Amino acid sequence: MRDLWDKKAVQDLGDDLLALRVYSSRLIGQAPDLVLHGGGNTSVKGSITDFIGETHDVLYVKGSGWDLATIEPAGFPAVKMKALLALSQFETLSDAQMVRAQRAAMIDPSAPAPSVEAILHALIPFRFVDHTHADAVVALSNTPGGEGRIRNLYGDKVLVVPYVMPGFLLAKTVAQMTKGIDWSQLEGMVLMHHGIFSFADDAYESYRRMIDLVSAAEEAFGDEPHAQDGASMPISALERATIRSAVSGIAKRPMLASFDDSGAAGSFASQKDAADIVTRGPLTPDHVIRTKRIPAVIEDDVIVSVEKFAEEYKAYFDCHSDGTQIRLDCAPRWALIPGKGVAAFGRQPKELKIIHDITRHTMGAIRRAERIGGWRALPERDVFEVEYWELEQAKLGKGGSDLEFEGRCVMITGGASGIGHACAHRFAERGAQVTVLDKEDAVLGAFDSPSITGMVCDVTDVSAVADAVESAACRYGGIDVVVSNAGIFSPSSLIEEMPEADWQRSIDINLSGAMHVVRASIPFLRLGWEPSLVFIGSKNVPAPGPAAGAYSVAKAGLMQLARVLALEVANDGIRVNTVHPNGVFDTAIWTDEVLQARASHYGITVEQYRKNNLLQREVNSMDVAEMVCAMAGSAFRCTTGAQVPIDGGNDRVL
Repeated sequence: MRDLWDKKAVQDLGDDLLALRVYSSRLIGQAPDLVLHGGGNTSVKGSITDFIGETHDVLYVKGSGWDLATIEPAGFPAVKMKALLALSQFETLSDAQMVRAQRAAMIDPSAPAPSVEAILHALIPFRFVDHTHADAVVALSNTPGGEGRIRNLYGDKVLVVPYVMPGFLLAKTVAQMTKGIDWSQLEGMVLMHHGIFSFADDAYESYRRMIDLVSAAEEAFGDEPHAQDGASMPISALERATIRSAVSGIAKRPMLASFDDSGAAGSFASQKDAADIVTRGPLTPDHVIRTKRIPAVIEDDVIVSVEKFAEEYKAYFDCHSDGTQIRLDCAPRWALIPGKGVAAFGRQPKELKIIHDITRHTMGAIRRAERIGGWRALPERDVFEVEYWELEQAKLGKGGSDLEFEGRCVMITGGASGIGHACAHRFAERGAQVTVLDKEDAVLGAFDSPSITGMVCDVTDVSAVADAVESAACRYGGIDVVVSNAGIFSPSSLIEEMPEADWQRSIDINLSGAMHVVRASIPFLRLGWEPSLVFIGSKNVPAPGPAAGAYSVAKAGLMQLARVLALEVANDGIRVNTVHPNGVFDTAIWTDEVLQARASHYGITVEQYRKNNLLQREVNSMDVAEMVCAMAGSAFRCTTGAQVPIDGGNDRVL
């Protein structure tokens, strides 16, 4: 571990204890080998004067929902020391009682809830206390004879605490173990299978002790072996979609899937005993709410492998439940694919990143432990207690309501502008992960949403389409919705005068291009969640006009393609529907010059022309996007082969 303390950076902080606490907490939080995604907690003891002028000794301790890497002073609620020390004297205290009592002891009742380790922090008689889940320390404790290794490494300067549940029970255990001891002889405390504490009256000294203690554990493993190349067998796009489909089915809701088949993950998965060691348990029980106790092991038969995980998870729950818990879904949150790599499953990209980070550190810790005796994780009973601990479950309940398309993958063609662009934004706003294809390079910078990715692709190029569809499927493990929007409006021309190139270009882009996209997408849609194809048609299908033959014929062919597809893929559960827009003037084809020319042709103003429909309402791209989202959503769950106009009402169509 590197000591990142910058003396110049803390000069202006002076004796501001809370500012020093924020500074050193961020140093710890920015080291992923110490804590990951909200893990760990820190505190500092001080005093504060309340609203009525009374001064209290308080513990500023990390609050729920804050991440040490980015924590601010507001992330450290002040809790009265007198109350915390009084709580430590109780013989028993339920989780709910502890939470209520700690909140009642807060100076500011609107501040975030204090860490569940607040009582333990209060008991430690030093001003600064740091607690991490350092990979090396936990990995060392997760080996045969791990406690002996820890004691031999640190001697008397560290208190070694056998594993107990976090919270009040841990605080009580430490209180009993430290009766009559001289705390001044201690630099830290190791919680077996859990983590490590360091403490001191000086912020830097507590931080330095953490770095030194963890560095000693790292050195106990010897030099890291050179990382081997990744797995020789990549995970194909269709295999990814198959795995995602199976996991979503078990979860009973759409899940995103992210795969890692290169580097350390590929090397780890290629070990002969990878499936055995990876299913012995997590690095620390704190990870279980993100990853579940173990991963699924995906063998050749994906469905059987995922169902096996689900059955074993049910058995695990039934074995350890006392009858008061409600079982979580039985789907895995990560998977080992022997000889290939690993996968993570979740509802949002952020969740996938957290799982990948945790599993990457877990695999590294397993490698270390296997070099010095073997990986031996915490017994599953102890892991279960943390997974179904009401305080941990409360963390997961803060995510809010699911958005309509959360966990679903959408692909849209022709989305650099206009209707496709609007569709991309609407789907993303409702939780979808969207891939937009367009032949224009502008698509690469057309979106500022992290949920939308642009990709250059000419739909007339069969090979490019196949590659783009596979890339879209690989992004999060599949495709659930395809919106076929790419198209052009050909120059006006009577059929007898029409240039051959204009005719062919319209057919190639408006019709054949759509066919290329849907043909390549069908294998992935079959594996999608409530799969749906939505075609952007045209008013010209039911009501063609003169001098628009190339466009009208191509769109009519597109409509017939949609009808045939509805017949062919219904047995796969894929819905195929079409929206027919007209007069959508916020698209690229409707320049000011074109609008003025068309309005003059009819002898009306541009404003009148914009509302030249039965309802006298201007139709825009977002109106079309709303209907497209509806067709892909639950409102059209029982509808396929439908054609819906978005035109404000057209007398020629009616």
